[in-house]
Amino acid sequence: MKFLILHGPNLNLFGRREPHIYGTTTLAEIDARLAALAAELGVALETIQSNHEGELIDFLHKNIDDAAGALVNPAGLTQHGVPLHDAIKAMPFPVLEVHMSNIAARETWRAHSIISPAVKGTIQGLGPHSYLAGLRALVEMQRDAKA
Repeated sequence: MKFLILHGPNLNLFGRREPHIYGTTTLAEIDARLAALAAELGVALETIQSNHEGELIDFLHKNIDDAAGALVNPAGLTQHGVPLHDAIKAMPFPVLEVHMSNIAARETWRAHSIISPAVKGTIQGLGPHSYLAGLRALVEMQRDAKA
Protein backbone atom coordinates (compact mmCIF):
# COMPACT_ATOMS: atom_id res chain seq x y z
CA MET A 1 0.00 0.00 0.00
CA LYS A 2 1.19 3.48 -0.87
CA PHE A 3 0.28 6.58 1.11
CA LEU A 4 0.77 10.20 0.13
CA ILE A 5 2.13 12.96 2.33
CA LEU A 6 1.39 16.52 1.20
CA HIS A 7 3.11 19.43 2.94
CA GLY A 8 1.71 22.83 1.99
CA PRO A 9 3.19 26.32 1.67
CA ASN A 10 6.03 27.39 3.95
CA LEU A 11 6.28 24.03 5.69
CA ASN A 12 9.78 23.67 4.27
CA LEU A 13 10.61 26.25 6.97
CA PHE A 14 9.69 23.96 9.88
CA GLY A 15 12.44 24.21 12.48
CA ARG A 16 13.07 27.86 11.62
CA ARG A 17 9.60 29.38 11.29
CA GLU A 18 7.99 30.41 14.57
CA PRO A 19 9.61 27.70 16.69
CA HIS A 20 7.49 28.81 19.66
CA ILE A 21 4.46 27.52 17.70
CA TYR A 22 5.85 24.74 15.47
CA GLY A 23 8.87 23.61 17.48
CA THR A 24 12.36 22.99 16.16
CA THR A 25 11.74 19.76 14.26
CA THR A 26 12.55 20.23 10.57
CA LEU A 27 10.51 18.98 7.64
CA ALA A 28 13.35 16.59 6.79
CA GLU A 29 13.13 15.15 10.31
CA ILE A 30 9.35 14.76 10.03
CA ASP A 31 9.76 12.99 6.70
CA ALA A 32 12.44 10.72 8.19
CA ARG A 33 10.16 9.79 11.10
CA LEU A 34 7.34 9.08 8.64
CA ALA A 35 9.65 6.93 6.49
CA ALA A 36 10.74 4.92 9.54
CA LEU A 37 7.12 4.42 10.60
CA ALA A 38 6.14 3.42 7.06
CA ALA A 39 8.91 0.80 7.04
CA GLU A 40 7.72 -0.49 10.41
CA LEU A 41 4.14 -0.70 9.11
CA GLY A 42 5.19 -2.25 5.79
CA VAL A 43 3.82 0.50 3.58
CA ALA A 44 5.27 2.89 1.00
CA LEU A 45 5.20 6.68 1.08
CA GLU A 46 5.36 9.33 -1.59
CA THR A 47 5.94 12.82 -0.26
CA ILE A 48 5.71 16.33 -1.65
CA GLN A 49 6.18 19.81 -0.25
CA SER A 50 5.11 22.73 -2.36
CA ASN A 51 4.45 26.40 -1.92
CA HIS A 52 2.07 26.16 -4.90
CA GLU A 53 -1.45 24.80 -4.57
CA GLY A 54 -1.51 23.54 -8.16
CA GLU A 55 1.48 21.29 -7.53
CA LEU A 56 -0.28 19.67 -4.58
CA ILE A 57 -3.39 19.14 -6.70
CA ASP A 58 -1.35 17.69 -9.57
CA PHE A 59 0.30 15.30 -7.09
CA LEU A 60 -3.10 14.04 -5.92
CA HIS A 61 -4.32 13.66 -9.51
CA LYS A 62 -1.15 11.77 -10.51
CA ASN A 63 -1.68 9.27 -7.67
CA ILE A 64 -5.48 8.94 -7.82
CA ASP A 65 -5.39 5.32 -9.00
CA ASP A 66 -2.55 3.90 -6.93
CA ALA A 67 -2.66 5.50 -3.46
CA ALA A 68 -4.40 3.97 -0.46
CA GLY A 69 -4.69 7.26 1.43
CA ALA A 70 -3.15 10.66 2.02
CA LEU A 71 -2.13 13.01 4.80
CA VAL A 72 -2.31 16.69 3.95
CA ASN A 73 -1.04 19.61 5.97
CA PRO A 74 -2.54 22.42 3.90
CA ALA A 75 -0.79 25.14 5.95
CA GLY A 76 -1.87 28.55 4.61
CA LEU A 77 -4.28 26.85 2.20
CA THR A 78 -6.34 25.68 5.18
CA GLN A 79 -8.52 28.77 5.06
CA HIS A 80 -8.38 29.57 1.34
CA GLY A 81 -7.59 26.44 -0.70
CA VAL A 82 -10.86 25.87 -2.53
CA PRO A 83 -9.19 24.05 -5.45
CA LEU A 84 -7.31 21.79 -2.99
CA HIS A 85 -10.59 21.11 -1.15
CA ASP A 86 -12.22 20.09 -4.45
CA ALA A 87 -9.29 17.84 -5.41
CA ILE A 88 -9.40 16.08 -2.04
CA LYS A 89 -13.13 15.45 -2.45
CA ALA A 90 -12.43 13.77 -5.80
CA MET A 91 -10.03 11.22 -4.29
CA PRO A 92 -11.33 7.64 -3.95
CA PHE A 93 -9.18 7.06 -0.86
CA PRO A 94 -9.30 8.54 2.66
CA VAL A 95 -7.50 11.81 3.26
CA LEU A 96 -6.66 13.13 6.72
CA GLU A 97 -5.85 16.76 7.50
CA VAL A 98 -2.93 17.26 9.89
CA HIS A 99 -1.56 20.35 11.61
CA MET A 100 1.42 20.68 13.92
CA SER A 101 -0.35 23.33 16.00
CA ASN A 102 -3.90 23.44 17.31
CA ILE A 103 -5.42 25.88 14.82
CA ALA A 104 -8.50 26.31 17.02
CA ALA A 105 -6.30 27.76 19.78
CA ARG A 106 -4.61 30.34 17.54
CA GLU A 107 -5.83 33.46 15.78
CA THR A 108 -9.58 33.47 15.18
CA TRP A 109 -9.17 33.49 11.40
CA ARG A 110 -7.08 30.30 11.54
CA ALA A 111 -9.75 28.30 13.36
CA HIS A 112 -11.93 27.74 10.29
CA SER A 113 -10.65 25.16 7.82
CA ILE A 114 -12.28 24.87 4.43
CA ILE A 115 -10.28 21.67 3.96
CA SER A 116 -11.87 19.86 6.93
CA PRO A 117 -15.24 19.20 5.24
CA ALA A 118 -13.41 17.39 2.41
CA VAL A 119 -11.36 15.02 4.59
CA LYS A 120 -12.15 11.93 6.64
CA GLY A 121 -10.72 13.46 9.83
CA THR A 122 -8.32 15.97 11.34
CA ILE A 123 -5.39 15.54 13.71
CA GLN A 124 -3.85 18.68 15.13
CA GLY A 125 -1.87 20.18 17.96
CA LEU A 126 0.50 17.26 18.50
CA GLY A 127 3.56 18.68 16.75
CA PRO A 128 5.28 16.05 14.58
CA HIS A 129 3.16 13.39 16.28
CA SER A 130 0.17 14.70 14.31
CA TYR A 131 1.75 13.26 11.17
CA LEU A 132 2.69 9.96 12.81
CA ALA A 133 -0.77 9.51 14.32
CA GLY A 134 -2.28 10.31 10.94
CA LEU A 135 -0.20 7.72 9.11
CA ARG A 136 -1.01 5.06 11.70
CA ALA A 137 -4.72 5.89 11.40
CA LEU A 138 -4.70 5.70 7.60
CA VAL A 139 -2.91 2.36 7.55
CA GLU A 140 -5.24 0.89 10.17
CA MET A 141 -8.32 2.21 8.34
CA GLN A 142 -7.21 0.57 5.10
CA ARG A 143 -6.30 -2.70 6.80
CA ASP A 144 -9.71 -2.74 8.55
CA ALA A 145 -11.43 -2.11 5.22
CA LYS A 146 -9.67 -5.12 3.67
CA ALA A 147 -10.36 -7.45 6.61
